[in-house]
Amino acid sequence: MANNNINPSDLDTDFKLDLSKNTCPTREDRANGINVFFGKASELLEEGKKGSLKCTDRDFQQSGGCLLNFYLSVRVASIRDAAVIFNGPVGCSTTALGYNEYFRLVPQELGRPEDFELHWLTTNLSEDDVVFGAKDTLAEAIREAQERYNPKAIFILTTCVTGIIGEDIEGTVNELQPEIDATIVPIHCEAVRSRIIQTGYDAFWHAVLKYLVKEPEKKQEDLVNIASMLSYTWQDRLEVIRLLGELGLRANFIPEFCTVEELEQLGEAAVTAPICPTFTDYLSKGLEQEFGVPYFLYPSPVGITNTDAWLRQIAKFTGKEKECEELIAREHKKWVPKLKELQKGFQDLSVKDGKLNVLGSLGQGRLVTQLPYFDELGIKATSAMAQDFDNLLLNELQDVIDTVGDFDIMVNTFQSAEQVHITKHTNPDVALTCPLQGGAWKLKTSSIARLHAVRGDPTVASAQCGYSGSIAYGNLLLQTLKNKSFQRIMTEENGIVYQDWYLEQDDPLYFVEKGK
Repeated sequence: MANNNINPSDLDTDFKLDLSKNTCPTREDRANGINVFFGKASELLEEGKKGSLKCTDRDFQQSGGCLLNFYLSVRVASIRDAAVIFNGPVGCSTTALGYNEYFRLVPQELGRPEDFELHWLTTNLSEDDVVFGAKDTLAEAIREAQERYNPKAIFILTTCVTGIIGEDIEGTVNELQPEIDATIVPIHCEAVRSRIIQTGYDAFWHAVLKYLVKEPEKKQEDLVNIASMLSYTWQDRLEVIRLLGELGLRANFIPEFCTVEELEQLGEAAVTAPICPTFTDYLSKGLEQEFGVPYFLYPSPVGITNTDAWLRQIAKFTGKEKECEELIAREHKKWVPKLKELQKGFQDLSVKDGKLNVLGSLGQGRLVTQLPYFDELGIKATSAMAQDFDNLLLNELQDVIDTVGDFDIMVNTFQSAEQVHITKHTNPDVALTCPLQGGAWKLKTSSIARLHAVRGDPTVASAQCGYSGSIAYGNLLLQTLKNKSFQRIMTEENGIVYQDWYLEQDDPLYFVEKGK
């Protein structure tokens, strides 16, 4: 569990949600969120404790995340009995075109709901709307969504355009709500609000808490809220259902594939448990503050040790301690021998200081869960990347440093040049990348593998959560290290596109205003 040696005043423990507001504060304001850093993890920890970290501009930027389209809209659009309105130019809705096919990769035989169908519209704002206002256009879209889909909720996703012109979304909602059967839920996720993608998640949960969650009629003592990341797969979902089922508990999965009713009953749960701590944070705090639902943020069920701790935390809040210990004993009997086989496999391949070296990247939630998991497998991470970082996980970062030692870390918003730079300089045995990120680091000496899969991947090999996922992902890493043919072919057929003078710089953040 988290080390308590950090002063609570350094965190946002005193933060109170204000649901009278239209939306949440940004992660920059609430938790000192940053999008740029390079240095030692211990330095990041100390700077975070002092509150001296800040977002920084880049002189050269290849890509970036949008609060609306990068992760959020794909999740809201999957709510089964709702409709989504993209309130902006038509281009802001283009990612929705692939969502239906993306989620339909999950076979119905594995539990994909039969009634799953995406319902979305766009207000297709024009130059005239920007100049004269778009109230009537939004009102027309809301009425059309009600007539076309008869949903239980209509989510309005704001865009940069509506944010810049200061469109009064709530005024339109309040005026139309009496004539609309569905609950209208405005989400302020315009990208100009924040550089930190996590702000989009917070905005979504703020809207859910403000407009949808109902006062509990009764407590469901066997119900566990599971707000899971898009990057956890359908197999991970099945593993969580299996483990909680062994304890006589039910998982209330949100938001992918959920119903509006499942969002409404969030306040009736016995506990809110994390899959990703920073994705769950705002919702968890709000459910405790407004409805008395307890929560914990760490650990996530990645790796056998963390899965044990995750189950024990849930058991503590549901009175299932005895059943939990019996379950852990059964699971260890099955999975620990497989873990030892993996450890031996990695040991047989080790060439550097007795351990293989891995470089991984993605969210800060994975940073504090996967590095201890790598250590459990018998491999090490001398370097790591995270797309952002904030004060919410300072205790957990301290735990990671205590467990695996200090390491280099780069906070990086999907900037490929910077990621290629750190990969070339660290020369890991295996470099891990996000499947949504694109590209591969073309180094003859390194293997390449995905850091995670995505929700629409139903294959057994894509699992990484719980006991079965710990072994499945360990096997993927081991096979990646044994077979470097993909990386060899990529290197031979496609050279590195960045020039040597940049890759020879000591600091990968060469194009950032002030470095770290």
